[in-house]
Amino acid sequence: MLGEIEYTMNELFKQLGLECSDAAIEEFIKNNQLPENVSLKDAPFLNEQQRTFIQEEWKLDAVWSLTIDELNARLHEPAND
Repeated sequence: MLGEIEYTMNELFKQLGLECSDAAIEEFIKNNQLPENVSLKDAPFLNEQQRTFIQEEWKLDAVWSLTIDELNARLHEPAND
């Protein structure tokens, strides 16, 4: 359908107000790896609006939750150099 949003990593970054090119996303993930014991919602690089969006989408198991889960997983694995 025309105008429907795709729930991709690029669109998630756009929704969060972050640079959303593939290269920018890879760089962001590489530079913002989280320790195992730090949840994405508690990540120090998120502002309050981003944090609220992520928490609400996870809580509601909303349309963004799969993409947020993917971001969470990628931020908790060792970055590939």
